[in-house]
Amino acid sequence: MRRTPVEYSRGLSDAVGAPVWLKLESMQLTGSFKIRGALFRISKLTAEERREGVITCSAGNHGLAVAYAARQAGVRATVCVPRSVDGAKLEGMVALGASVRISEFDGYDDTEEWSREIAAAERLTFISAFDDYAIMAANGGTVAMEAIDDVAEARTFVLPVGGGGLSAGFASHAKARLADSIIIGCQHVLSPALRMSFEAGRAITRLPAAKTLAGGIEGGIGALAFAVLQSRIDRVALVSEDEILEGVRWMAANHQYLIEPTAAVTIAATLTGKIGELTKPAVVVVSGRNVSAGTLKTILCRS
Repeated sequence: MRRTPVEYSRGLSDAVGAPVWLKLESMQLTGSFKIRGALFRISKLTAEERREGVITCSAGNHGLAVAYAARQAGVRATVCVPRSVDGAKLEGMVALGASVRISEFDGYDDTEEWSREIAAAERLTFISAFDDYAIMAANGGTVAMEAIDDVAEARTFVLPVGGGGLSAGFASHAKARLADSIIIGCQHVLSPALRMSFEAGRAITRLPAAKTLAGGIEGGIGALAFAVLQSRIDRVALVSEDEILEGVRWMAANHQYLIEPTAAVTIAATLTGKIGELTKPAVVVVSGRNVSAGTLKTILCRS
């Protein structure tokens, strides 16, 4: 995998009144941070599991990463995706040699349930996109290690939260290393599993499908991931679809980077001030870049 760069953002710094850097996981192999967890998790397969093959469920980026890592390891991979999956991600998984199965569902949660049934019936090892300690450690923990090393003065970290794999690993390492760090989780207002889990005092692992172009932050949160996050998240910021799409446009206009809607949730939360007041330097994680030409056209035309 690549050690992704950090880049100072004058625009976000001016918006929040504190220094802000971008951690550009959008420049990672396969276009997102997910390759970190996929490589590590597949490296831990037993000989029998390697022979039988693996299966996973993904809104796109995890599937790309598993397809890539499985091909590198010589392991057969099946990826189950919602029928709403972004076209660029679907094509990428197929090109990497994965067997892709498209569910009859729009949402992630229903698709995962279906994929776990296939895993049991076909005796395949299921690799969770987020609710696995190896995935959390690699996806989030290694990103945190790099970000803290590269921006030593940072004490606030702004993270996207879907199932919780990135945020749980990141928060675990950051809180252990920097006792005064502040962790802010960002979610779609139509799929606020983290906020709902805090209110309920338990993980909300399933939610109705939300219509969004930010498929990576749609659905419930992992039970293992929430157990990690419950004592480590300081704030939760919720943003709308329009704010997320404006985040995509803002990144293109101000940093000349193409990012996907899921990744723009942190940009949107920062631009709108929904992350709250910042008094210390911050790192904003930009999680991925995989977006089809058709989706990009939709975003730009909404401007």
